[in-house]
Amino acid sequence: MSTTEKIQMKLSDSKSARWTALFIVSVTMMFGYFFTDVMSPLEPLLTAAKGAENGLGLGWSSDEYGFFSGAYGYFNVFLLLLFFGGLILDKFGIRFTGVLSTVLMFGGALVKWYAVGHEFGGSVVVPFFGTYSTQVVIAALGFAIYGVGCEICGITVSKVIVKWFTGHELALAMGVQVATARLGTAAALGFSLPFAKAMGGVSASIALGAVLLCAGVLVYLVYCVMDKKEDASAAAVATEPEEGFKFSDLGGLFKTTGFWYVAFLCLMFYAGVFPFLKFATKLMIFKYGVDANLAGLIPAMLPFGTIFLTPFFGSIYDKYGKGATLMIIGSCLLTLVHGVFALPLNSWVLAIVMMLILGVAFGLVPSAMWPSVPKIIPMKLLGTAYALIFYIQNIGLALIPVWIGKVNQANTGADGVIDYTETMTIFAAFGVIAIVISFLLLLEDKRKGYGLQQPNVKK
Repeated sequence: MSTTEKIQMKLSDSKSARWTALFIVSVTMMFGYFFTDVMSPLEPLLTAAKGAENGLGLGWSSDEYGFFSGAYGYFNVFLLLLFFGGLILDKFGIRFTGVLSTVLMFGGALVKWYAVGHEFGGSVVVPFFGTYSTQVVIAALGFAIYGVGCEICGITVSKVIVKWFTGHELALAMGVQVATARLGTAAALGFSLPFAKAMGGVSASIALGAVLLCAGVLVYLVYCVMDKKEDASAAAVATEPEEGFKFSDLGGLFKTTGFWYVAFLCLMFYAGVFPFLKFATKLMIFKYGVDANLAGLIPAMLPFGTIFLTPFFGSIYDKYGKGATLMIIGSCLLTLVHGVFALPLNSWVLAIVMMLILGVAFGLVPSAMWPSVPKIIPMKLLGTAYALIFYIQNIGLALIPVWIGKVNQANTGADGVIDYTETMTIFAAFGVIAIVISFLLLLEDKRKGYGLQQPNVKK
């Protein structure tokens, strides 16, 4: 290769450069995922009587915890902020949107930390939801602000990966990003509760998450330098200018059936995973008799499993294709796991086995679903497409925890023990719907020729 040819390459054509860029944005999302789930294993402290658990209990009800958990998606869903975030991403670019989103994440974390660490009197009536303590409402406000930033950051990182890895190891790269993010989830599920107890309260774990998010802002600024160099190198080799985003293009996006199948598959599949994780620690304690100090470690097996499996399945998709098939298998496994959790079987060994199987499902579907979107939607609309998918997903993230919180409240006995049969049946139903949608997507791919069953790496 001549010197001129070497110069006229995009930065992303360098394997070391594109994997460095991936590492940087993946670390940002890892910090975000830690904060997203930092409260999940703390439910036993949050719902313990005020002053109980060695003075750490906050006295929240199951209903209040469900309202708070769903707050992550309230602004995204009801104010359409995530959709507008996608438009901002396509219109103003990766650098501006990424910095904006990471700052929102950090700001929301600070509000949530302040709320949980202070006493407030009285209660607040939240329209359509109910009456909750002032502390819960302020904490939910912070979580909602954080949720806007985290979801916009998520779609930005997805577009970053497509930008750097199209024609290369796209599914593997997305799998690695998901796996890295799951490290944050696993750390939160496994260590948040012991850390809170050791450091004197729930607010300590939240403060740790806020510090990591501050670091995430700085890390993303480093990526911005690389992104600017990538744009310059791409402009140097471009034979014609890339067509920019136009609002008139949205009509074509809305009319694409395959896109809507992916969007609703995302809703149903993640509805059976993320809301479940928010209640899984207490499930392990009440139904399977696991010690409270160890209960968070069983749900933590799920993200730990995906750390290895998502890149593995992504590599399979890159080399051999069969993306729609992977989504069908993953949806079937999701249904199986929640169906077993609904049965009157109380062995903690069975709980561990089911969590490991759920980890396989959680590796299969995302590794195939996210890299399939660029096969259906062009790059200029990719930010908006991911935003719409994340928006629909957030409907589940916002409303399902509220629903499950109320179901758990209704199924709480006089002794305070929750019967999880109805709850797990609901989660299993989400899996059944995901299976149906996956088959419809496979049929649509055969009809339209998206190439979901074809490899991603160019031969």
